[in-house]
Amino acid sequence: MQKRGVPAPDMALTLQITNESMAFQKRNNHEPDRILARQNQGAESVGLMQFVATAFPSAPRNDVKKWLKFGHLMINGVVTTAFDAPVEPGQWVELNLTRPYVVFRNPRMQMVYEDDDVIVVNKGYGLLSVGTGSLKKEATAYNILKDYVKSVSPSNKIFVVHRLDRATSGLMMFAKNPEAQEAMQHNWRNMVIERKYVAVLEGFVKQDEGAVTSYLGETSQYEVYSSPEPGEGLKPATTRYRVLARGHGYSLVEFSLDTGRKNQIRVHAKEMGHPIVGDRKYGAKASPIGRLALHARTLRFAHPITRRDMRFETPVPQKFLKMVGGIKGSAESPASKEPQQED
Repeated sequence: MQKRGVPAPDMALTLQITNESMAFQKRNNHEPDRILARQNQGAESVGLMQFVATAFPSAPRNDVKKWLKFGHLMINGVVTTAFDAPVEPGQWVELNLTRPYVVFRNPRMQMVYEDDDVIVVNKGYGLLSVGTGSLKKEATAYNILKDYVKSVSPSNKIFVVHRLDRATSGLMMFAKNPEAQEAMQHNWRNMVIERKYVAVLEGFVKQDEGAVTSYLGETSQYEVYSSPEPGEGLKPATTRYRVLARGHGYSLVEFSLDTGRKNQIRVHAKEMGHPIVGDRKYGAKASPIGRLALHARTLRFAHPITRRDMRFETPVPQKFLKMVGGIKGSAESPASKEPQQED
């Protein structure tokens, strides 16, 4: 992982997201933070307290205990308070002598990655990306992150790059400055290398993989519809799919997008004859898990400032796996934690 002030190898950054939140932050409060960084250059793992005592030999033991207790220490960008947390060879420990690190915590959204230019989060279903019109006062991913970055520094801001449907969970990104936002939005198709979703569909999808191509439009009632032929107001859309598992009358399917139209996956799933579980708007018969079974699982993009290859992937939601009886031969954890939701 790339550390602040540490040269990064010329390679793609790939993160498999688990239950741990990651925060890569540049502190910018009115009082400048005094941060000291030390790398484990040994060949063996060392407990954090032992590492700090060795790296900062003049520090009183009571100070080290306070640093641990109140969150002044990070291992490779992750704040930890565990005295025996392992510092693996090559990892960096950062000590903030000025104040505890600000840690993002919210039951409806998980922090996945943060640096000076972008934030990537795992949004829970039922949470709006951005409020509009009469929904401006409702909790949104944007407002939650705005409050967070301002708690680090009142001058900090957050900028919208793209959105996920309220009913869809998963990975989305925000920019932390206008330059990053503009770079992503003005060149979205070239900057975003890969976007994959997983969904549970009603019934058994016969073909193991395939593609749906059509033209999408929207009615005056804001419902998206599909047409096989081009027409006024219609936009071309292609959705590729691959079946991951079948069981109990459902199919777990991975989708990738050649285009990014509103409700594209939902409409094309309906066109396949297998609407997404819980999607009554587009033909689903039931909602056995109380939500739309659609999750933005993979996000890969070129970093808007450094152009570094950034790839993030989350586990398939546990409820999705249970519906189909799991994925044979898969290493997916059955205990993958998801952001909490309001009923």
